[in-house]
Amino acid sequence: MELKDFEQKIGIMFKNEELLKTALTHRSYLNENKNITENNERLEFLGDAVLEVVVTEHLFNNLPNPEGDLTNLRSALVKTETISNVSKELGVEKYLLLSKGESHSFGRSRQLILANAFEAIVGAIYLDQGLEAARRFITDNLIVYLDKILEEKLYIDSKSEFQEMAQEKDGITPHYEVISAEGPDHNKKFTVGVYIGEKKWGVGEGASKQAAQQSAAAKALEKYLK
Repeated sequence: MELKDFEQKIGIMFKNEELLKTALTHRSYLNENKNITENNERLEFLGDAVLEVVVTEHLFNNLPNPEGDLTNLRSALVKTETISNVSKELGVEKYLLLSKGESHSFGRSRQLILANAFEAIVGAIYLDQGLEAARRFITDNLIVYLDKILEEKLYIDSKSEFQEMAQEKDGITPHYEVISAEGPDHNKKFTVGVYIGEKKWGVGEGASKQAAQQSAAAKALEKYLK
């Protein structure tokens, strides 16, 4: 696998290219390639920790927000959807080593593979070139999305906010019901409604029940605040 193009794209030339190759090796690949003995899960474990430290430090040093806001902002930055999109923009898919079955995965399954690969790449950079190199990579490719998250308030936990408001105003906890679940298991689309009592306040869609619930709660909040 030729990785020089990818190294040039991310601006990091590895001293030990095997680390990068391992970071791009999904566990499914080992089932069809018995000569390969290591997948990216250990590097993902390390990269996840490095990612959290770097993002936490950046938020702490650059924003005066209270602890609750910083926690939500960090979650918005490092969640699967965000880092899988970054991974896709970097062209990671082209270099992933997957089994033939996984190479055709879509939806949430592919999101997780891409997100895990991003974390594994962070771990590989940390081992190969140290914390500062990992920090630059994370800052240049992930933390640049912070302004958008702040501007669009993507860090707000709509479910928690809607629940607090409903309990305060009506004394009732909202409940969620799945309206439909369409598509194959690897590419489901859920439609969920949120209700206070019998009244439906919002409907949302997402690749998981949780994402659809957040979407429904966000729409409910818009109506509830009018």
